[in-house]
Amino acid sequence: MIKKLFLLILMIVVASCSSNQSVVRTSKPDPRKASAPVAQRVKKPIYRPNQPKSTETVAQKSSTATSNNSGSTVVLEATTRVKVTTEMVLAYIDRYKGVAKENMVKSGIPASITLGQAILESGAGTGPLSMQANNHFGIKCHKEWTGPSIRYTDDEENECFRKYDDPSGSFQDHSYFLTSRPRYASLFQLGKSDYAAWAKGLKAAGYATDPKYPEKLIGLIERYQLSKYDAEVLGKDYAPVVITKKEIAYTEDAEKYTVVKGDTLYSLSKKFNISIEELKRKNNMTDNSLSLGQTIIVK
Repeated sequence: MIKKLFLLILMIVVASCSSNQSVVRTSKPDPRKASAPVAQRVKKPIYRPNQPKSTETVAQKSSTATSNNSGSTVVLEATTRVKVTTEMVLAYIDRYKGVAKENMVKSGIPASITLGQAILESGAGTGPLSMQANNHFGIKCHKEWTGPSIRYTDDEENECFRKYDDPSGSFQDHSYFLTSRPRYASLFQLGKSDYAAWAKGLKAAGYATDPKYPEKLIGLIERYQLSKYDAEVLGKDYAPVVITKKEIAYTEDAEKYTVVKGDTLYSLSKKFNISIEELKRKNNMTDNSLSLGQTIIVK
C-alpha cells in the first residue's frame, strides 16, 4: 500500500515538472504582436508649432508683405488734379507707346506729342474722364459726335465729353481730331521730330487755354525721353535729352500751379501749406481774386 502511494506521488511530481518545462521551453513571443504598437506610433504625424502649414500659405504671406512694403512714392500732380507716381507714369508710357507709334505712322503726329498730351490730359490714365469714359485727351463732344458721351464739369457745368469703349479709340480719335481740323494744318508742316515746335504750335492753334501748356508738354517729353519713340518710327538714332532745370508744373518739386475752377487763395494756402499773405507777396497780388488758367507761385 505504501509502495503504491509512493508511486502515485512520484507520478504527480513528474507530471508537474513536465508541464512547467513545456511552457518555458516551447513558447516563443510573436514578433508581429510586439512590433505592431511601435509601427503605429512612428506613422503618426509629428506636429511642430513653428513649422509652416503649407508652401501656399508661406507664398501668400510673402506676397502680402511685398505689397504692403512697396516703398515711398514720389507724387506728381497732373492738370486734372490727380496725383500719380513716377512708376505709374512709366507703366502708362509702356502700355500706350505702341499705340502712339502706330498712330504716328498713320497720321504723322509725333508719338512723343501724343504720349505727352495723354499723360498731361489724363493724369497718366487716372483722371475722371479716362477712368469713366476712356477719354485720355479730354476731347469734348462737338457737333459732329454721335457716339456715347458723358457729362463732366470742366470749364463749364456738365459739359459733354466723348466716351469710348477702349482707350485705343481715344488715341485714334485724337489723331483724327488734329488731322481733320484746318486750324491744325500748320502743325503738319513741322518736322516730325521737332516736338518743341509741335507743343508750341498746339497752343498757338488753340488746343489748350493754359498759357503754360507748351512748357508742361515739353517738360514731360524731355523728362521721360518720349522723343525716342519718334526716332524709332523715323528709323533714326536717338540721343537722350539732357534735362535742365525748368519751371514745369509736372514735377516733384513743382513751384508753380495753374488755377482751376473752385480754387481760392484759402484753399491753395491749405493745399501747399503756405499763408495767404505769402501767396500774395510771391505773386505781387493786391487782392484775393484768381482767374482760371492763372499760373501762380506756390513754393
